[in-house]
Amino acid sequence: MNFTVVWFPSAKQRLAELWLEANDKQYVTQAADQIDVLLRTNPIGVGEERTALVRYLFQPPIGVYYQVRPNDRVVEVRAVWRPPPRG
Repeated sequence: MNFTVVWFPSAKQRLAELWLEANDKQYVTQAADQIDVLLRTNPIGVGEERTALVRYLFQPPIGVYYQVRPNDRVVEVRAVWRPPPRG
């Protein structure tokens, strides 16, 4: 059974900002789409746990912080980030 993925408005806004800033917009779009798939199908099995049911997942070039509500079968994407470039 799949989960419903809900993006907080602030997370959607940050994703849009990262997309606008990106040199390769398709790369950001593909990462966001892949995050949706992973969170919809197995949110507890992907990413890394931070606290009880609060996790983060990095799918280059972006990452998300999310909370899983297993009883409701809902995943809330709370924040989106892009790590600083290395070097």
